[in-house]
Amino acid sequence: MPYPHAFPPTQGLYDPAHEHDACGVAFVATLTGEASHDIVAKALTALRNLDHRGAAGAEANSGDGAGILIQVPDAFLRAVTAEAGFELPTEHSYAVGTAFLPGDDEQVAKTRKQIEDLADEEGLAVLGWREVPIEPEMLGSTARGVMPSFSQLFVAAKGQRLTGMALERMAFCLRRRAERETDVYFPSLSSRTLAYKGMLTTDQLDQFYPDLVDERIASALAVVHSRFSTNTFPSWPLSHPFRFIAHNGEINTVMGNRNWMRAREALLDSDLIPGDLERLYPICTPGASVRCPTRC
Repeated sequence: MPYPHAFPPTQGLYDPAHEHDACGVAFVATLTGEASHDIVAKALTALRNLDHRGAAGAEANSGDGAGILIQVPDAFLRAVTAEAGFELPTEHSYAVGTAFLPGDDEQVAKTRKQIEDLADEEGLAVLGWREVPIEPEMLGSTARGVMPSFSQLFVAAKGQRLTGMALERMAFCLRRRAERETDVYFPSLSSRTLAYKGMLTTDQLDQFYPDLVDERIASALAVVHSRFSTNTFPSWPLSHPFRFIAHNGEINTVMGNRNWMRAREALLDSDLIPGDLERLYPICTPGASVRCPTRC
C-alpha cells in the first residue's frame, strides 16, 4: 500500500489491504419470509451507518444520494389509498411506483395525464394517484432547487386480474414509454418492490419520507444504498438503489456497453411483450450514471 500510515494496523478482522473507496450498500432480510417494520428499521439503521461511504459537497444537507428498496407494503398502501379516495384490488394484482415529476403544477398535471393515456394504451387502468408526504425544509438549497414533485401511481390490468411477471411486463412497458415520452422518472414501478430515494444524505432519507417511519410499512427484505458520485454529478434519479440491482463500483466501458446494446436492439423479439418493441427503446437509458447501467 502506498501510504500504510493512513490506515490502522492489521488487527482482529481488520486488514488495511481490504480498504476500498466506493458507495455503501447493505441488505437486510429475514429467513422466515415474514414481513415486518423491524426489517425496514434495521435497514435504515444500516444506511445511517454507511454515511462514511456516501458523500456531500460543501453543503452538508445536500447529499449525493440515499435510498431504500423494499417489498410492496400492501397493508400500508391499502390504508393510505383509502384515505386518498380510491381502493386497491387484491394484493399482487396492482403495480405501484413513485413518479418524480419535474416542473410547476401545470406541467405536473400535464405529465400525469400523458402517463394515464400511455397506461391506457398499454392495457393498464390507472387506479389513482397518491401525493407522497415529504419534509423538504430539511434539504439544502442545492437538493431542494432541483427537487421534483412526488406522486405514487397505482395501476392494474384492465378487465382482468393479472399478477406476477405478466403484470410486471405491462408495468415495465408503461414505465419505459413514460420515461421516453414524458419527463417523468420512476425509481420503481412494480407489483413486487417499492423504492424511496433521492438526493439525500443517509440521515435524511426517513426524515424526508415520513412513510418510512410508519409502523405499517413492512417488508421481509430491504436494500439500502449510500452514494459516492465519483464521476457523475448527484441528482434525484441517479440515487440508488435501482430496480433490480445496486451496482457498487465503476464501469468505465459503459459507453461501449450501451452502444453494443443499441446495435442489438434490431434483433430483439419477444412473444411475451405484444406490440412493436421499438416503443421501449433504447433499452439502456442514455445519460444514466456511468457507475450503474442497471438503470435500464
